[in-house]
Amino acid sequence: MQERPAEKRRRVVVFDLGGVLIDWDPRHLYCKLIGDEAAMERFLATVCTHEWNRCQDAGRSFAEGARLLKAEHPERAELIDAYGTRFHEMIAGPIAGSVEILAELRERGIPLYGLTNWSAETYPAAFERFEFLRWLRGILVSGEVGLIKPDPRIFALLIERFGIDPQHAVYVDDVEANIAAARPFAIHAIHFTTPERLREELVELGLLPSRPA
Repeated sequence: MQERPAEKRRRVVVFDLGGVLIDWDPRHLYCKLIGDEAAMERFLATVCTHEWNRCQDAGRSFAEGARLLKAEHPERAELIDAYGTRFHEMIAGPIAGSVEILAELRERGIPLYGLTNWSAETYPAAFERFEFLRWLRGILVSGEVGLIKPDPRIFALLIERFGIDPQHAVYVDDVEANIAAARPFAIHAIHFTTPERLREELVELGLLPSRPA
């Protein structure tokens, strides 16, 4: 069978991890620590915020992040410390449909890579926990390199470190800002919403076969 043009053009797929392959959400932990849902949401919106956690993803230690935050919210010290010490409880498990797609791409011999915003302290435990991360030929971890998506420099580093031709690459991420940052490199970026929709888009690109109706 003659190879489709899409297959010729795009032979590498790069996956974000949290929100695409791994179900990570601080609510998985804090729903157990804070009984009231509204109070939990206030805590995550005003104390252990998304932006505060991004600093750990960018290379700051949890000890330093917690120290700074506890100076502002001493009454929340135990809850703040739990973010780092019980980080593994924020990970519910794999996103099964996405891992199935990853396995199919692997079986088809498509080179697979990872690009993730993740703390250098907590990433090793996740790597040990999930066997499928070892299917990836290389994973660029923000906390290890001191760069964080959507900074264009992390995409440039990904391309350089793994010798990726961006015009032959597909990138999958659940955050629109990261998708927008990848596109100027001529990477074909897919905004992940569900495994089903991701499969459809990869079929359209010729990277997966269509399933029988």
